[in-house]
Amino acid sequence: MNILQWAVWGSYLTSMGSYLASVGLATRIGIFYSMQGIVSIFMPTLMGIVADKFIPAQKLLGICHGIAGAAMLGAGFYGMTAGSEVEFGILFSLYALSVAFYMPTIALSNSVAYKILEQNNYDTVKDFPPIRVFGTIGFICAQLLVNFVKNANGIQIQHTSEQFLVSGIIGLIMFVYCFTLPECPCSTTSGAGQSLSERFGLNAFSLFKDRQMAIFFIFSMLLGVALQITNGFANPFISHFSDVPAFEHTWGARNANALISISQVSETLGILLIPVAMKLFGIKKVMLIAMFAWVFRFGLFGAGDTGTGVWMLILSMLVYGVAFDFFNISGSLYVNQRTTSKIQNSAQGLFMLMTNGIGATIGTLSAQAIVNHFVYNAAEPNWSAAWYTFAAYALVVAILFMILFKEPQQNEKKIA
Repeated sequence: MNILQWAVWGSYLTSMGSYLASVGLATRIGIFYSMQGIVSIFMPTLMGIVADKFIPAQKLLGICHGIAGAAMLGAGFYGMTAGSEVEFGILFSLYALSVAFYMPTIALSNSVAYKILEQNNYDTVKDFPPIRVFGTIGFICAQLLVNFVKNANGIQIQHTSEQFLVSGIIGLIMFVYCFTLPECPCSTTSGAGQSLSERFGLNAFSLFKDRQMAIFFIFSMLLGVALQITNGFANPFISHFSDVPAFEHTWGARNANALISISQVSETLGILLIPVAMKLFGIKKVMLIAMFAWVFRFGLFGAGDTGTGVWMLILSMLVYGVAFDFFNISGSLYVNQRTTSKIQNSAQGLFMLMTNGIGATIGTLSAQAIVNHFVYNAAEPNWSAAWYTFAAYALVVAILFMILFKEPQQNEKKIA
């Protein structure tokens, strides 16, 4: 399940920016990536409510993948037929429909995994991370596929709309596979005696009444700003070195997605470290490590290149595993530990809303404005200035989190 779940995203997430730039949509890269955030504001929470109350989570996971996969296939075929005459409205509409149903599957797949593990008496903190590693393996395989495979014209798929076809096909396979997964029944079959907010799962928002959970969700949003920046702009940034005479023949400039895939290799190691890190350090220190890792992630991008400075890009990729996992997966586990089964799906959706929804939307739109200012609309492009701006932001968030968030007490009562 995890292999397919993340291979769908890995097929285009880190290379779509390069394709959009190749068809004259470079200044709209942020709009495409922000759409993932916009739909995450409401779709994960909505689908979490549906899974809690109406449709078993594993079946809803499959339905969402079926719709998302079909729409992504449509985007791929349209891009192929339109060539360089791609119309923003058509491509964006198909893409938007796909991500609207893909984004909630991230939280749903976590919920399905947690339920199946708990039904079989496994420890989610100990046993989920090694399973989640296979999702990263699927992401890497998809990344490398679109990097090295060329189309009939001899162009790497990472620079064409055919990456959307790969994603769509994997999504439809996932659609079928989800209906073979163990049953994850809805937590409530009747609405008798429930308030309107309880009946529709809106009571997950009551988590904000708990001061520490409120601070956690606010910082989830603030750090969520950083999540999609490198996904949207790392490939165009690294690929731009192929237009610089001093770097045009370097391997990294010609294989941006393969270089970026080191980030996901690092992610597999980061996932495996989570159980040990959470036991030794606790959630606050684990999340602080993630926040400072984002500072290094962006700063090293600003200082590196694909020539003699390629080691800084590689180090940035290695840091990414800690930056992403120690925040996203540890945060998801924290939400699961602090909430009762009645609202866990909705709570995971709320976590997605704050990170990949509000946070990522603000982040990608802001990042596009910054990149446009320093790169696409500048007389002399300056990628380093853009990356250093992102690093400074991550540093401020880390310092504030260090001051405001308190480590939860052991065996703290779950929130219903």
